[in-house]
Amino acid sequence: MNSEIQQRLSAFRQKRRVQAGSLIITVFGDAILPRGGKIWLGSLIRLLEPLDLNERLIRTSVFRLVKEEWLCTETIGRRADYALTAAGRRRFEEAARHIYASRAPLWDHRWRLILQVGELPQKTREQVRSALAWQGFGMLGSECFVHPGAELSAVLDALVAEGLSSALSALLPLFAADSRSAMSASDADLVSRAWNLPALAEAYGHFVTRYQPILDELQRDQRLVLSDQDAFLLRILLIHDYRRMLLRDPELPEVLLPAQWPGQQARLLCKEIYRRLETASSRHLDAMLCVADGSTPVEDATLANRFSQDDPLSR
Repeated sequence: MNSEIQQRLSAFRQKRRVQAGSLIITVFGDAILPRGGKIWLGSLIRLLEPLDLNERLIRTSVFRLVKEEWLCTETIGRRADYALTAAGRRRFEEAARHIYASRAPLWDHRWRLILQVGELPQKTREQVRSALAWQGFGMLGSECFVHPGAELSAVLDALVAEGLSSALSALLPLFAADSRSAMSASDADLVSRAWNLPALAEAYGHFVTRYQPILDELQRDQRLVLSDQDAFLLRILLIHDYRRMLLRDPELPEVLLPAQWPGQQARLLCKEIYRRLETASSRHLDAMLCVADGSTPVEDATLANRFSQDDPLSR
């Protein structure tokens, strides 16, 4: 009996409220993008039904994601394929650079700032804040966004892709040079004001508590029999839980983090479990994933680049 693994799957199945749309985005990014980026709705339903997500919930969630421009459709006869939109793909690919990262970020000791220097309508201002928070920016006051390593031109391009090009004239991107005096705020002060690291550390701690026993079980029992289906389901829940934390994480360089930061342990834990699930879960996708014309897309080379062996934190 795969006790720890089955307990995790059972715990998800027993949840009264499930954000199915968010889980579906995880499936698209983790499993479908490396296989052509599209899937027939019936195939998606078959993949997720073992998590006790019924067909009606999946269909409703997919249609909502289309309305929200996360997904788009491509009709093939009486069937339709669903794929991430350009904006949806860009969002997940940006997240993927962090989810499957091979190393902790380095820092050039310069802060990236985006200042709101012009008036914006309330709705637009909230959309800008949400879009920048998605990219890991913290806030200093109500009109200053800060990040340790973002590429500012890419950040502005992302705002355009979100339909916020009208806001650019009110935003001023800047690099902050280190010209502090002895009386000015330190980098640690800035971090504590812009981000709630204790809450993030607690979330990482919960992740480690939940998944460390699973890794221990996979490492301890070499004869562990794990079905291809369960390997796929656990892989999706693993990446889903990890992705949700990274959405709140600015990925601060190690020099700006408290000692024994649990995010590093969580990343290595995610990597080790993912590697152990990859082969079996890929077999399940070979058997279950298809597009509207009935064909099964072949897995591309991008999957092999996830969680590279060249990881300084594993030493």
